[in-house]
Amino acid sequence: MENEEEKNMVKEPYSRYGLYSYADYLTWDIDHMVELIKGKVFRQAAAAPRRLHQEVSGRIFAKLFIHLEKKECKVYSAPFDVRLPAKSKRHEDIRTVVQPDICVVCDAEKLDELGCVGAPDLIMEILSPSNNKKELQNKYEVYEESGVREYWIIHPYEKTLLVYTLADGKYIPSKLFTLGDHVASGCIEGFVLDLEELFTGLD
Repeated sequence: MENEEEKNMVKEPYSRYGLYSYADYLTWDIDHMVELIKGKVFRQAAAAPRRLHQEVSGRIFAKLFIHLEKKECKVYSAPFDVRLPAKSKRHEDIRTVVQPDICVVCDAEKLDELGCVGAPDLIMEILSPSNNKKELQNKYEVYEESGVREYWIIHPYEKTLLVYTLADGKYIPSKLFTLGDHVASGCIEGFVLDLEELFTGLD
């Protein structure tokens, strides 16, 4: 019986359980979203994200977009390629390409016509029943190693939010925030998310 990681990995012809690069990724003609995590290929769910996921994503994106108007930082939502190079930025050397639900990039030099190359300042992932393990384990590791300053994990069904803040190269978890809490970003000046407002009316 296949485990969760095997189930998420793309089977032939896109993966032979080898290590792939962003250069390979650019050549694939596939009809669903995939991500590369340390050279392994992971598929997104074939179906579109659930309604609750979309509503939460839309509300947060709108708040960030308004907050960041006329500022240097830019907000992007999936699908948007974020390349996380270990050393070289050459397509052939990049082994991790993810599509966060929402990310904020404050360094314009990291942006190009293909997306972002280098760690965004803030990444938010909105959990769904099909992707929790990947977000909590695989992406946690690459975001920490790549230097993503803040990693927010939002659970729309439980109405909770957990923030990981990078300190000396390691993530420090916050308390588990829930209804009634106001969550302030440590890297996006002035941005505060009201969880009561975020989750109201989403049942």
